[in-house]
Amino acid sequence: MAKVYLLAHTPSPEHTVASAAKLCYSSSNITGLRENLTDESAAKFVEMLAEIGHESPIEHASFTFGIEGVSRALLAQITRHRMASFSVKSQRYVREGAFEYVTPPEIEAVPEAKEIYDEIMAEDQKRYDRLTEILKEKHLKMFLEEGKDEKTANRMAEKKAIEDARFVLPNACETQMIMTMNARSLMNFFKHRCCNRAQWEIKDVADQMLALVLKVAPELFKSAGPACVRGACSEGKMTCGKAKEIREFYEGLKNNG
Repeated sequence: MAKVYLLAHTPSPEHTVASAAKLCYSSSNITGLRENLTDESAAKFVEMLAEIGHESPIEHASFTFGIEGVSRALLAQITRHRMASFSVKSQRYVREGAFEYVTPPEIEAVPEAKEIYDEIMAEDQKRYDRLTEILKEKHLKMFLEEGKDEKTANRMAEKKAIEDARFVLPNACETQMIMTMNARSLMNFFKHRCCNRAQWEIKDVADQMLALVLKVAPELFKSAGPACVRGACSEGKMTCGKAKEIREFYEGLKNNG
């Protein structure tokens, strides 16, 4: 299942955000912005920004995550958050030999469904391998006829074969990525993806990400989470109706951070 790592972040993220906010309301020059800026005063600046809805200063703090053990289906969802940078394991350049895959919990819980699911994954692997072999044979012949040496021809034929063979790989196919977001984008991400109505896999990733950033910037993210953590549910008639339980869960997450 998904595993998330916080690989890097802006040093002293709350001080950086506070410095940016201080600049907006102070006559101090750049070098003087951090003078007398303590953890307590930085926290007050961050709290003030949340109260008045001044969000642009929090864009100056960024966080980089390593995410592994997730499906290509999740990739399609997470890249919809466009204010982010992504580097993803390529199926075009990396051959999927005995590919790993993600099994949804609902399928895992039913033995008959799990058996069928595993059979489909095994069949997909066979078809992918066979398709790669057929295409590689065709491309190898072409590259050799063009005068390429055998080593180069093999490498080029393999790459060209898997470029098209990957089309048969399932959404379940496991991938990994590195993703960077600024704090403002993360707040938006948490609002949508920590919600109970979010798809289970991306909600799990979002919850892990939130737990990690709370450890390095607790004041900055103390109100992060789905909309119902801060006020009313934003889902209208589609609400899950479990606001109390959700608030308790995220309160516990923040206390453990």
